[in-house]
Amino acid sequence: MRSCALLAAIEPLTGQSLAHVRPQCAKREYALFLKELAEAYPQAIKIRLVQDNLNTHTTNAFYEQFLAAEAFALAQRFEFYYTPKSASWLNMIECEFSALERQCLDRRIPTIEQLEKEVLALVKERSEKKIKISWQFSIETARSKMNKHYQRLLADNSEYNIT
Repeated sequence: MRSCALLAAIEPLTGQSLAHVRPQCAKREYALFLKELAEAYPQAIKIRLVQDNLNTHTTNAFYEQFLAAEAFALAQRFEFYYTPKSASWLNMIECEFSALERQCLDRRIPTIEQLEKEVLALVKERSEKKIKISWQFSIETARSKMNKHYQRLLADNSEYNIT
């Protein structure tokens, strides 16, 4: 059994997305993916990116892949929001991954080339249909759900105990 990496980003209010299938998810692939994402939004001053805490998901990846000036410029384009461990449901791209899993990834696909062809076709179709994500999760709901984690980190966080 061989695994690979799916790097993807979605603009939840428009349904536009970008995705790549790669043999691995190392800092190089991450840096190149974010460079392409930045190029897709040339007018954006800041790109807000919600992502998990994978060790490759840092601005260090830029500096390991690009010259310092380009790495710094890319790092300045992004504003990172990391989801807590065991809270991938806070990351909207997980909605897209779920759709991909139901429509494509629910079976063994023999080659990475076939996988890439099927995944990118589905991502393109969903993007063309402008399938948006209507996020209903408020700050109050987040504080309520995450309160036990806040208190575990620091007992004084009990003030955020919203019931």
